Amino acid sequence: MKHFLLGVGTTLAVLVVGVFVLLLVLGSGGDGPAAVPSPTASGPAPQPPDDLTTEETWLSSVDLRSADVVSADGDLADVVASGTGVRFSPTGLRAQRLDLDATVPFATVAAEVGQDVRIFPAEGGRAGIERTVSLLGREVTVRATGTVEADAGQLLIEPETIDLGGPAFLDSTASALARRLVTIRQDVAGVPEGMSLTDVEVTDAGFAASLTGTDVTISR
Repeated sequence: MKHFLLGVGTTLAVLVVGVFVLLLVLGSGGDGPAAVPSPTASGPAPQPPDDLTTEETWLSSVDLRSADVVSADGDLADVVASGTGVRFSPTGLRAQRLDLDATVPFATVAAEVGQDVRIFPAEGGRAGIERTVSLLGREVTVRATGTVEADAGQLLIEPETIDLGGPAFLDSTASALARRLVTIRQDVAGVPEGMSLTDVEVTDAGFAASLTGTDVTISR
């Protein structure tokens, strides 16, 4: 995630640096990211750390939105982020807690999987998966639809239906192997390390994902 922090000027006023670093951490979009007022916390407000140095800036909470986030790790859309206990320094950012809602495009997930996988929306809130694989000495295009859920902090797509586009004997013989090839489990690309997926749904634009993390560190 270091790509998000490139280009932050060191001559800006301390508070401006802090806000802009967080905005760059989460990307920039078509209309530009816009900070929004932080809601009143229901619990006790985070307290400034005792070891804050003269090179650091601390904000109790920061909320922002961005239409698009583009990074070397992956693209996101419709990002809404909320950080508490946010600490900035010349080396990067550390948030006591960071919550993020975003749409993860199907292409971003497919690129992470690789091997020419195509992912698309299917009926009933499911995801469709298509890829060409070698089964029993034949090149076969596997098409599957599967359920989507957040499991152990990762995105999990498990196939329910599999179509190998071949004779019935091929379907019955190779379906178990094909199932493994179209089962997807991975972290969400394009978000800071240390964040875990807590909820996910399939939309026409991609996966609507909610993530959270504590003590999230992003180096410059």
